[in-house]
Amino acid sequence: MVPIDEVVSLSRLQFAVTALYHFLFVPLTLGLSWILVIMESVYVMTGNQIYKDMTRFWGKLFGINFAMGVATGITLEFQFGTNWSYYSHYVGDIFGTPLAIEGLMAFFLESTFVGLFFFGWDKLSRKQHLIVTVLVALGSNLSALWILIANGWMNNPVGAEFNFETMRMELVSMTDVIFNPVAQVKFVHTVAAGYVTASMFVLGVSAWYLLKARDTAFALRSFAVAAGFGLAATLSVIVLGDESGYTAGEVNKVKLAAIEAEWDTHPAPAGLTLFGLPNDKEERTDYAVKIPYVLGLIATRSADMQVLGIKDLKKEHEARIRNGMLAYAALTKLKSGDKSPEARAEFDKLKKDLGYGLLLKKYTNKVVDATPEQISMAVNDTIPKVAPLFWSFRGMVALGFLFLFIFSASFWFLARKQLAPQRWLLRLAVISIPLPWIAAELGWIVAEYGRQPWTIAGILPTHLSASSLQPGSLYFSLAGFILFYTFLLVVEMILMVKYARLGPSSLHTGQYYWENKGKESGPGDVLPPPLNPSANAGNHP
Repeated sequence: MVPIDEVVSLSRLQFAVTALYHFLFVPLTLGLSWILVIMESVYVMTGNQIYKDMTRFWGKLFGINFAMGVATGITLEFQFGTNWSYYSHYVGDIFGTPLAIEGLMAFFLESTFVGLFFFGWDKLSRKQHLIVTVLVALGSNLSALWILIANGWMNNPVGAEFNFETMRMELVSMTDVIFNPVAQVKFVHTVAAGYVTASMFVLGVSAWYLLKARDTAFALRSFAVAAGFGLAATLSVIVLGDESGYTAGEVNKVKLAAIEAEWDTHPAPAGLTLFGLPNDKEERTDYAVKIPYVLGLIATRSADMQVLGIKDLKKEHEARIRNGMLAYAALTKLKSGDKSPEARAEFDKLKKDLGYGLLLKKYTNKVVDATPEQISMAVNDTIPKVAPLFWSFRGMVALGFLFLFIFSASFWFLARKQLAPQRWLLRLAVISIPLPWIAAELGWIVAEYGRQPWTIAGILPTHLSASSLQPGSLYFSLAGFILFYTFLLVVEMILMVKYARLGPSSLHTGQYYWENKGKESGPGDVLPPPLNPSANAGNHP
């Protein structure tokens, strides 16, 4: 007998590993593509050669990252068929549609024009090449849109209904799937986080050049673009994070309660737990420090609506599980051949809770005869572990405010032409390069772990979604993925460091043009002389 819990756990771990590895490459692609658009737009408008070099240099790093992202992303979609075959059977009509559109529309668009971006500089006019760069950026972000529409549906399954004849979920409204509020909020929040990641990358590498007093005119302009774009992106992430909280308060009350370690329902408006030590066993938060009213205002947009606590949510879930047992009984009656109007009406009345009844399949094959103990265990399963969500969310938020400080300070000192003396800020920018990736990974932990025990919220439990595999094959494939993806990550980092160290001067032979009195500068451009640590103060882009 194959241990089902072990198969499910290993399948989840394998998907989590591959998804987290893949998302090391995605944010930089999303954000850097638009930074390239900004830089090339300035080149087209001014004819200034330095902005063309900026586009080509950062585009080279974009290309390395893009290739690695493609290599790691393809395996994710295959896992739905290999590791999650029942999931694919049960919801493939809905989930597969946006993924198919992503491949046919967005990925093909992005992949086609990325070649023209690299090899079309001497074949296309300035405006034509800029259009190519815009299409690459558009393709990257459209790809994220369709993938996040699919992911958003997993968290808020709208536009679909269960068909008892086929025993599957079937699409009834593509419009509802596309305009799912969870998907839309998730998209704008995720791409904005990608913009922050790319901005910090460009800012940090440019700061390293400035600290080394090399390629300074290039670095100052790149630093300026990254500071402005990063500041706008960080503000967007914070604002959209608030909107995510409101959406979670509407459609995923469990995730919100777990993130905030909200065990009890308090009088409205609820306070926000700033710090504490969640105690899952005792269902309380030790040493909690709360900010009054904030959670209620974020989650409900009102001062008189309550935020349900975990204990009250469990009571609701118990009622839905008991209704789900009745729905399962009604479904069994239909499948046995009784398709009378009365039997159909009985099932239609209860089918919204069928998924909750399926939670009992983890403990018994006789769902309709589940014992109180089994029902109690299923109720406990409806709440994810609080501590991982609580700390992942706070880590993500703390990093977000750190990014806001870095970009704000960078923009401020640039505007006042006082960047060069702020070597502490330049060093902080350099050491902060990896932090947006950490924040993004924490965000995905919050999003995906917070959905448990469901693959499709309220519809299909995770323990029913996995394929019938042997644990040995999962251990083998998991080890293979970890080794291969680690190899790709090491290759990416080696290439990134190599070309970053070579710097923009590698685009030209001999002395870089702005160090040769700006002989190749564009019309009307006045370039600063080469800088050294003692002569940086007055220079600015």
